[in-house]
Amino acid sequence: MLEIRRATVSDATYIALLGRITYTESHGDYIEDKQNLLDFYNTHYSVAQIKKELNDENNVFWIVFSNDLPIGFAKLCLNENHENKPDTKYCKLQRLYILNDFISLKIGSQLQEIILQKATELNFKTIWLTAYYKNTKGIKFYKKYGFKEIGSIDFYVGETNYENLIFAKEL
Repeated sequence: MLEIRRATVSDATYIALLGRITYTESHGDYIEDKQNLLDFYNTHYSVAQIKKELNDENNVFWIVFSNDLPIGFAKLCLNENHENKPDTKYCKLQRLYILNDFISLKIGSQLQEIILQKATELNFKTIWLTAYYKNTKGIKFYKKYGFKEIGSIDFYVGETNYENLIFAKEL
């Protein structure tokens, strides 16, 4: 049985752990210095940090369960304007991760539809995101939903820059 629901603070431990695992699955091979990766996790995927983000009214999280096991999550940042257009009402899809073992079930597509619907309901004009340029699977997924590449941005893990592409979609 599949369940997708809004996440609450009580889901913080699940999301922190899912964030670490899914990020390793999708990006871990690209990060050369594993200590930098661990430091990144301790900063961005600590339970305390996830609780802080869940308590921020400008963030909306969803969590996905399959037979009561947490298998994925997503985070939408509200009122997150892109630096190229600060006067436009933007939101940012910051995270959408599903455990590799469940990707073939197309759960990411269901989650993406929920996110796009929520952004539309909240009257956002544009949704944007970033994706590592070597993440061809993720880029193909976002292009399928009409996201267009509009630039690039630096993304650091430790001292190393990993160029991310910026994608946007008009709602």
